[in-house]
Formats: sequence, C-alpha cells, structure tokens
Amino acid sequence: MSEKKVRHILALSGGKDSSALAVYMKDKVPEMEYVFCDTEKELDETYEYMQRLSQYLGKPIHTLKYKSGYGFDEILKLKRGYLPSVQSRWCTECLKLVPYEEYIGTDAVISYVGIRADEPHRTGYISTKPNIKTVFPFVEGNIRKADVFRILEEAGLGVPAYYEWRSRSGCFFCFFQQRIEWVGLLERHPDLFKQAMDYEKIDPITGERFTWIQNESLAELARPERVAAIKEQHAKQQLYAKKNQAHLKLKDVFETEDDGETPCLMCHL
Repeated sequence: MSEKKVRHILALSGGKDSSALAVYMKDKVPEMEYVFCDTEKELDETYEYMQRLSQYLGKPIHTLKYKSGYGFDEILKLKRGYLPSVQSRWCTECLKLVPYEEYIGTDAVISYVGIRADEPHRTGYISTKPNIKTVFPFVEGNIRKADVFRILEEAGLGVPAYYEWRSRSGCFFCFFQQRIEWVGLLERHPDLFKQAMDYEKIDPITGERFTWIQNESLAELARPERVAAIKEQHAKQQLYAKKNQAHLKLKDVFETEDDGETPCLMCHL
C-alpha cells in the first residue's frame, strides 16, 4: 500500500499578500490546493477578486464554511447574540480556523502563509497539530511589500478594489477597522453599513452597549459632523506620515487610532 502524499494548501483571505503568494507559488507547486474561508459577510470586492484569482490560477478555490455550512448569522445565534470582539474573537475561530483544520483533517499538510520578509513582527497562522507544517515562502525569498504589488501587477490582477479605502481584508463589519474605514463603508456601501449598525444593541436591563467600536455606536459615527471630524483627523495623520515617513512604521501611515491590538492574521493576510 503506497504512502499517502503530503498535501500542499494555501488559505486565501482576499487580501493582497495571500493572493500574491498564490501567484508566486503557482508554478512552483502545481499540486497546490487553494481555499477561502467564507464568512458570508465579505465585501463584494473580495468575492469578485477571488473569482479573478481563480481564473488566473486555473484552479477552483475551495470555499470552506463552519460545521453544517453555518455562516456568521447562524453562529451569532449560537453565541446568544454576543458580537465578536478583540477580547472574544470567536469569528476567527469558528469561521476561519475550524473550517480550515477540518478541511485538512489528519492528512500530512504543508500550509503556506503570506507573511512577508519585511514583517518580522507577524507570525500568521501556525497550527499546533503535528500533521501540519507551516512555511513562509515570502520570508525565505526575501519578498517585501513592493514585491507583492509587483507580483500582482505583472499577473494582471492588481489589488482588490477595497484597498482604495480599506487597509485589510475581512468581514465588512470587522471590529479591527479604523474609524476612517467605517466612514469608507458608509460612503461606498451604505447598505452594508446599515447591516453592521443593525447588529449593535443595548441591553434593556443593564444598559450595556454592544457595539463594533469601543465607546461609539455606528449611528453616532454616521452623523455628518462626526464623519467630517474623522476625515479631518485622518487627513492630518496622512500629512504627518508623509512628512515623517522614514521614521514611521507601516501601520502608522494608515491608522489614526490604533489600539495596539493585533488583527487576526488568518483573516487579513
């Protein structure tokens, strides 16, 4: 009986780095399997980009979901209506990690992660399961941010359209979004902004507020005067970043209100 082959799997988030890694590895590992953990709450731009990427790769991108095909709304009910947060990232666990590891099963797998050579502070998805080996081809190949853009441009893909106003992939209501990105959602996808706002609630007994942003509801953020203030603050931050670019970390160039928390890298690569 022949020994079972090692599987090669690359999980795509819909972001530039994992997409560029798929292009980079296309001819290096022809047997690569591509997967996308669908929360059912991604931006239309993300789904459109996944279709284009699949056509370029000449292979299907397997869509993975939680047990019984559950999406975000079904799991939210199981969580008794408690929204995910920085303190409780059940969205990443249930909608990304569990489907991915279920897809792998007990097979011997090499998992490819798009951490770049200029990101020594990031670790990405590393499973503790003994049958999964995680590798970082961009680190090994000294591939940096500029190289990622070059790889995608040369492939004729470019970057997903949401990069015009958003710094990362993920659910349209991701709680790691900066306020300027919420403004972008409000202006470009008002229907999705309304959906995100509808998830927020106030406990009628305790008065406790369950909102995506700490200390601010989306209804409050959407007020014209608040939107104007956020835009003004972001413009000042960008101007400061431009003047001091050589001394700033990458995240400081875009983010205006970083809370020091690290986004879920399984979602945002």
